[in-house]
Amino acid sequence: MTKIKALSLFSGGLDSILATRVVMALGVEVIAVKFVSPFFHYDILADVDGYVASVREKYGIEVLVEDVSRPYLEMLRDPKYGFGKNFNPCIDCKIFMVSRAREMLAEQGASFLISGEVLGQRPMSQRRDTLNVISRDSDSRALLLRPLSAKLLTPTLAEEKGWVDREKLLNFSGRGRSRQIELAKEFGITDFPAPAGGCILADPILSRRIRNFYDDTFVVKSADMTVTDILLLLVGRQFLLPGGGWLMLGRDEKDNVKLAGLAEEGDALLTMEERPGPIALLRRAAGSYTSDAERESDLRHAAGLVVRYGKKVKDGPSATEVICTQAGERRVIVSEPLADAVFRAWML
Repeated sequence: MTKIKALSLFSGGLDSILATRVVMALGVEVIAVKFVSPFFHYDILADVDGYVASVREKYGIEVLVEDVSRPYLEMLRDPKYGFGKNFNPCIDCKIFMVSRAREMLAEQGASFLISGEVLGQRPMSQRRDTLNVISRDSDSRALLLRPLSAKLLTPTLAEEKGWVDREKLLNFSGRGRSRQIELAKEFGITDFPAPAGGCILADPILSRRIRNFYDDTFVVKSADMTVTDILLLLVGRQFLLPGGGWLMLGRDEKDNVKLAGLAEEGDALLTMEERPGPIALLRRAAGSYTSDAERESDLRHAAGLVVRYGKKVKDGPSATEVICTQAGERRVIVSEPLADAVFRAWML
């Protein structure tokens, strides 16, 4: 008899770990699917093999990493069920992920889906009515098993077919975690993440930046937005310059490395070689201006910001050489530091 296989929607949190392990303990082969986008866990893409090995070692779970960045950006344009407190479309996000996982069933030779959702744990996305909406709108009503709360929910295909024993599933509900922690001990799992949001769309500050794209009030319109734009939006200090240019300025070495790595053809990078300081990236400098004069003015403003936020040199000259690199060409802009009163209104 062919062994039944399932796909588990794997956030990496305790509930998804336990849901996966519960079904594995019932003799089902489970592949955990870890979705990533610029808004959650995108850093995993830098070392997918390392992440997969870590999950296997810690939890005994095989995980598949799936980048859903582009379709996720499209979903954010008009989520059917709207947003939470910030820019987090929690219900539509769940529908999106379950729908994508359902599409992957045939690709992976799997028969049903698993989710770590717990009835009543989250006020917006894990009420009984909301769980029903997620199952219905993702066309997964019969396919989606929530093993941690299964005994409180309508039986699914996996239970009706006898692929899993419903009596060995659970009846967790509410916001407490004591039963989850006890179950983790039974599985020998001690190293698991503390409960946390983890989604940038729920961050009160960063979500406001992201909303700018979707309101089409920003210099980059939503129709032209790319994954790189979103990644840049999350780095460093952000400015909208008088000429209409979008500038980001590294706060520290980590930001500088990110900006240098994300720069694309058409962007301008500015930095000082004489002393430590930020890297600045002027996005789409080559093609987003209606005149050369506006571009040059914004580049000079950007150079002034680089000097302003650079390391101060005691008794040194205030004017500093800033290297501007664009389209493979380097030139020097000599700049004084901009006064705070000049640029405060430019900050995003």
